[in-house]
Amino acid sequence: MPAKHLFEYAVLRVVPRVEREEFLNVGVILYCAGQGFLQATGELNSARLQAFSNAQLDLADLRERLRSFQRICRGRAEGGPIGQLPIASRFRWLTAQRSTIVQTSPVHPGLCEEAAATLARLHAELVQ
Repeated sequence: MPAKHLFEYAVLRVVPRVEREEFLNVGVILYCAGQGFLQATGELNSARLQAFSNAQLDLADLRERLRSFQRICRGRAEGGPIGQLPIASRFRWLTAQRSTIVQTSPVHPGLCEEAAATLARLHAELVQ
């Protein structure tokens, strides 16, 4: 039987009007220390976003914000100073509570055999 690894994940959300606390799931960030894995997905469905919110959303800016999550996860220089932190610190920074248009859900734990497959499953279940 393959080994099970503890993982943690949070859902990436677009919150068009922070004061209303309404959100649309647009991605998932998953961290698995046992596999040295930290990765984020992101997908903007412009039709869904426009139907969800009458706020004027800058889709190019939102896409760039999601890409910044992915750059930080990769842990290279392109992720800036946060991207240079140890993997656990990057996950904690990315999932810290914030009051911006892109937020994360609370962190949830689980067990997995393969972190990448678990990320793909969670994305399919929670975003698409």
